[in-house]
Amino acid sequence: MTEHPLLPLLGDPPRERSDAARNREALLVAAQEIATTCGYDAVTMDAVAARAGVGKGTVFRRFQSREGLMGALLDASESAWQDSVMRGEPPLGPGAEPMDRLLAFGRSRLEIVLQHADLIRNAGFGGATRSFAAYSFSATHVRYLLGELGVRGDIAMLAVALLAPLELPILDQQVRLEQIDVERIHAGWADLAYRVTCVTRPSGGA
Repeated sequence: MTEHPLLPLLGDPPRERSDAARNREALLVAAQEIATTCGYDAVTMDAVAARAGVGKGTVFRRFQSREGLMGALLDASESAWQDSVMRGEPPLGPGAEPMDRLLAFGRSRLEIVLQHADLIRNAGFGGATRSFAAYSFSATHVRYLLGELGVRGDIAMLAVALLAPLELPILDQQVRLEQIDVERIHAGWADLAYRVTCVTRPSGGA
């Protein structure tokens, strides 16, 4: 089975002129600098405009709303993560055995969702399309790996079962409310992956 290409995120804007793309990138860099220094709650249209040295109207014209700006930041994060899955080093990227890639995918997805949890929350409706696109990419990738592993049955639904524990609402419940250790969550997910694929777990665990 041929490795599928990097999927475009849904709702991508039309291709921009080079100067417009540079201006957009400068605004995103300013927003990310504020987020890194002060947290995502501090990323406002006024703050980004001031940081980038432009008028607030410029920021609104580029992103329409704060949620739109957050959605664009989420887009950049998801695009970078997708590239690491499709073109990065193994075992997350190509070159490793399918089961090793599946386990690496689970850990990577868990970590990236928790790392960007505040960004996902702040994106709100502005990130809804991006989140759907990221999920579609993940589902396609997991179905591909299950196919490579020779898994039988309804692969589409099995992929859903594997992806559900890696979604932010479930991780929030476990990590923030129940205070479950992240390593325990990943170990449980790996156990689920072995059960779904019927691959024999190596001695010593995942």
